Amino acid sequence: MEAATANSVVGSSAEFARPWLRPSGGRARPHTPLSFRQLPWPTSRLVRSRADRTRGVVAAANPHQQQVGLEGGDAMDPERGSPGEVREEIARCYELVRRLGRGAVYLGSSRVPAAHPHYHQTAQLAAEIAKLLDCTTWTGAGPGLMDAAIQGALEADKPVGGFKIGKEAGEWTTSNFHPYLPPETYLTCRFFSARKHGLVDAVVRNSLADRTAIVALPGGIGTLDELFEIMALIQLERIGSALPVPFLLMNYDSYYSKLLEFLNDCEDWGTVAPGEVASLWKICNGNHEALEYLAQFYDVPTGERNYDISPLLKKHRVPSYTVMR
Repeated sequence: MEAATANSVVGSSAEFARPWLRPSGGRARPHTPLSFRQLPWPTSRLVRSRADRTRGVVAAANPHQQQVGLEGGDAMDPERGSPGEVREEIARCYELVRRLGRGAVYLGSSRVPAAHPHYHQTAQLAAEIAKLLDCTTWTGAGPGLMDAAIQGALEADKPVGGFKIGKEAGEWTTSNFHPYLPPETYLTCRFFSARKHGLVDAVVRNSLADRTAIVALPGGIGTLDELFEIMALIQLERIGSALPVPFLLMNYDSYYSKLLEFLNDCEDWGTVAPGEVASLWKICNGNHEALEYLAQFYDVPTGERNYDISPLLKKHRVPSYTVMR
């Protein structure tokens, strides 16, 4: 993305003379535009030379990976010279899905520590879904609940795939490589658009034999971005138009209850049709409920529904994502 220019950030005096930005009562005082010295952030974040923005691209050992960056620069630079670079990365995402197979896609927070009950619930759920649907487990190949899903699938001895991004929310360092996954099982994306294309392609069913699912776990801004984008694609029949795809919202410990209340308010305001949101996903409060829904969705025989799960006891509930010591 091109760095912002000084005028686009600071603005002109005419912009700040708009009536609704004047002090209430009395005459409007003349406005002096902000100078760079008054900005609350360093100007280096606003203006960079073209030389500073240029990054070298070298092929990594894995032909599906790219390591971007020069010493002293960002490891993953979202700038691109042409739309063709985005198309090429999307094509690599599609190829990875073709090789590993479609399956269950997990959306979730990168900030949840391994000691948190939601991490263990996610690992348990991912293991059981991988066995129930006999499918590949797909994530953003990051830490937190994404890692929990990977761990669950590996424990079940089922394949995993991922679309990594250089730096997740809450991380202070950038890395193009996953700490333990084989390089042929994931792709480090330069562009978020390519990453999203890959995750969506991993759940689109091309035949009745494809057993896929979208599992939205507790998460923050990035998870909500992916969650609502996929919901919109289902609403507009860009996903599931021919073969429906189950969408599970994991409401662990009522995590999403306030969001659901907001969506109900949207119905009252008329911005969402009555029953529209409820028709797009299945709200699950626990793993057993999610597994039973998927088993019924795909007509899994009762004799094959052997879930190895343990209920999360109430005494283990914690109010926030802090490491339990």
